[in-house]
Amino acid sequence: MEILFLGTGAGVPSKSRNVSSLVLKLLNELNETWLFDCGEGTQHQILKTTLKPGKVKNIFITHMHGDHIFGLPGFLSSRSFQGGDNQPITIYGPPGIEQYINASLKYSKSNLLYKVNIVELDPKGGELQLNKGWKVKYLPLQHNVLSFGYRIEEPKSDGVLLVEKLKEYNIPNGPIFGKLKNGETVTLEDGTELDGKDFVGEAQPGKVIAIIGDTRPNANIGKLAEEADVLVHEGTHAKGENKMANRYFHSTVEQAAQVAKQSKVKQLYLNHISSRYLGADVKQLEKDARSIFKQTKVAYDLNEFEI
Repeated sequence: MEILFLGTGAGVPSKSRNVSSLVLKLLNELNETWLFDCGEGTQHQILKTTLKPGKVKNIFITHMHGDHIFGLPGFLSSRSFQGGDNQPITIYGPPGIEQYINASLKYSKSNLLYKVNIVELDPKGGELQLNKGWKVKYLPLQHNVLSFGYRIEEPKSDGVLLVEKLKEYNIPNGPIFGKLKNGETVTLEDGTELDGKDFVGEAQPGKVIAIIGDTRPNANIGKLAEEADVLVHEGTHAKGENKMANRYFHSTVEQAAQVAKQSKVKQLYLNHISSRYLGADVKQLEKDARSIFKQTKVAYDLNEFEI
C-alpha cells in the first residue's frame, strides 16, 4: 500500500505545486487505486507516474471548491482512452457532485465508454462498505462549504501459521499446513490430533489512513485520525497565522501537528500548502510542525510513500 501525492498546493496551481489530488495505491491488496480529489491538471500529473487510469476504481471528493474538482471532467474523459474503456468507476462526494459531473460531460459533449456511478454522501457523515471488507468512514469538517474528511480502514488479515511451533511434529510442507492454517483439525500418521486454531497467530489489524479536506480545527478530525497509521492534513498556513487560517476556514501546520499528536497517529503528511511558501519557508513549516509532532513531513508533488 502506497500513497502518491499528485498535487499538494492550495487554491491555484503554482510552478512548484499543482492543486489538490492524491492517490491511495492498493494494487497488492485489491489490484486497484483510489483517487482523493481531482484538481485541475491531475491527468497531467498522472502522466508523470506509472499510474494507469483504468485502475482507478473509486474517487473521493472532499468538497466542491474548484481546486479540488476542476480536473474531474478531463480525467473522466481521458480515462476512456487510457485503459478504462470498460472499467466502471464510482465517485463519492458532497451533494452537488452529480450535477457538476453530469453538466460538465453534457455541455462538453463527452461520451464515456464506461459506467460512472455517483454517490452523494450524507452531510452528517457515515460509513461506506467497499470491496473485500474495506471501509471508508467520513465526517463533515469545518470549511466555508461542506467539506469531508475520510478514514480508510483496511480489514484485519488472518493470523500467520506458527511454523516454529509445528517443528516438533516433523510435518512436511504441504496440504497439512494448509488445513491447519484454515483452522481445521488434522490427524497425523501416528494418531496425533492437531487443532489448527492452536497453531495460528492472532489476526493482524489493518492499516488506517485519514485524509482530511480543507478545514478549521474541529473535533471530527480527531475522530477520523484516531491512531491512524497515516494522517494527511492540510497545512495551508504557517505557525502563528491562526487568525488568518480561521478567517479562511483553514488550518496552520502547528494545528495539524497538534491533531497528529493528540490522535496518536504514526505519520503526518502536510499538503495543501499555500503558494506563498517556497524553499526555506517550506522547510520552516516542516520544522515548526516537527517541534510538536516529530513524524511530520511536508509533501511535494509526486512524492510517494509506503504505508
